[in-house]
Amino acid sequence: MIALIAGTGGLPPVLAEAVRRDGHDLIVCEMRGFVSEITDDVMRVGFRLETLGTFLASLKSRGVTQICMAGAVQRPEVDPSAIDGATAPLVPRLMAAMAQGDDYVLREIIAIFEEARFEVVGAHELAPELRPRAGVLTQTLPPDLRAEMESVDVALADMGRADLGQAVLVRDGQVIAREDKRGTAAMLEGFSSALTESTRDEGGVLNWLGDGVANTAAWIKSTLDPLDPLPGAGAILYKAPKPNQILTADMPVIGPDTAMQAAEAGLDGIVIAHGGVMVLDIEQVVSILDGQQMYLWVRS
Repeated sequence: MIALIAGTGGLPPVLAEAVRRDGHDLIVCEMRGFVSEITDDVMRVGFRLETLGTFLASLKSRGVTQICMAGAVQRPEVDPSAIDGATAPLVPRLMAAMAQGDDYVLREIIAIFEEARFEVVGAHELAPELRPRAGVLTQTLPPDLRAEMESVDVALADMGRADLGQAVLVRDGQVIAREDKRGTAAMLEGFSSALTESTRDEGGVLNWLGDGVANTAAWIKSTLDPLDPLPGAGAILYKAPKPNQILTADMPVIGPDTAMQAAEAGLDGIVIAHGGVMVLDIEQVVSILDGQQMYLWVRS
């Protein structure tokens, strides 16, 4: 049996479907305060960090042999009075890891799972189709991006040392924005201020109009003054794992929402690292970008 520790976002539902498609038994585990978007009728359990030891024992008793972590979660507030006896021995390890950063916390949690004799598997192992082949997947080809790639490699190395972010915006060989703890969507949102509020819904996500998302992006651009270019004109989104990132539990992801935001911001294209970034609904992503003469390069 596979236990999917599911956070928010579009990845957990895709993995739940892949696991059930392959005929494996699945249990969905949601940490208190983070409800996944999985709507399938599956077995679910809730847990909290203060009772992690007891939670792992319960998974073992249910016959779970593999654990996969997917989706976004934030570091929870810990109630010391709620820590149970099975979890108390783990507290010094987790506290020491928390003092060093999120990557250290993730590594320590994986170590705890493995010591409990669970196999930790990556999302890309459950759904290998989420990692696209290398090359340009769109009709539009990228220009010579050697200067840009040199800049992003340096930026990702710096971000890795700071344990912060997986994406940057780059233009003319210069990094012009870096992802922080708010994520890629928040970074791209800063490059969409030229759009009128009439093109957005309450959550800041583009309205879905016409015959599909590609037409939606085209309609949005048609409403803008051609003499007033979008902030991201000439720029690209680059997303890749930080050096030494734990891909088993924290592989970067893009999807249709990312492509729509990139189109909204007026970017020229998207570049991702081959083998290090998953793509949700690749056909829709390519359709959106093709509709805007943008490119998707899976860089090897």
